[in-house]
Amino acid sequence: MQLDKEKIKAGLKETIETIVFVVVMVVIIRFFLGEIRWIPSASMHPTLLEGDRIFVERLSRFYSSPERGDIMVFYPPFEEIKTDALSIFSRLTGFFCKDIAYIKRVVGMPGDKLEIKKDSNGEYHVFINDKALDEPYILSDTDYIPCSGEMYCGPMKIPAGHYFMMGDNRGNSQDSRFWGLLPKERMIGRAVVLFWPLNRLDYFERPSY
Repeated sequence: MQLDKEKIKAGLKETIETIVFVVVMVVIIRFFLGEIRWIPSASMHPTLLEGDRIFVERLSRFYSSPERGDIMVFYPPFEEIKTDALSIFSRLTGFFCKDIAYIKRVVGMPGDKLEIKKDSNGEYHVFINDKALDEPYILSDTDYIPCSGEMYCGPMKIPAGHYFMMGDNRGNSQDSRFWGLLPKERMIGRAVVLFWPLNRLDYFERPSY
């Protein structure tokens, strides 16, 4: 009988140690290396489609800042990030995490003068420092949500530590035009690989401007 109790204790101890090890490894991987995300909306068409699975790397945030053209996952500025123990645990492990994250592209950088306006042909473009930005990745040059007085279309000077984020589907994206600039500390990581479905396998290189 005593031997059975010892076996049960040893088995329970081994199980607990395994669970703790797995949780610690998950936290280390998610916090320092990266995580897997899925795409829930059409805001990044044609680059990303609903249901796509991507790998979001987090390592580079320790030694570099986001660059123009990067596809970033982040917490929008209007979303409350809870700091209670359960919320932090869920965020670190991904278990039952209810935090709302967005995915958009970096369009405006700190120090930029940014304005979204119509050109001589009546088509909307993003102007950076008074020059139209070349954006071959967007869904359509003509499908834009018209700017209004309630929107953040500029002209504006982007302060240090802030970014202007936009979806590639400019006619269907709730982005910085509606909620303003994104603080750097809200960034989660950079999308680097589209790995599912396999017929859309892609690596996201940083655009050259």
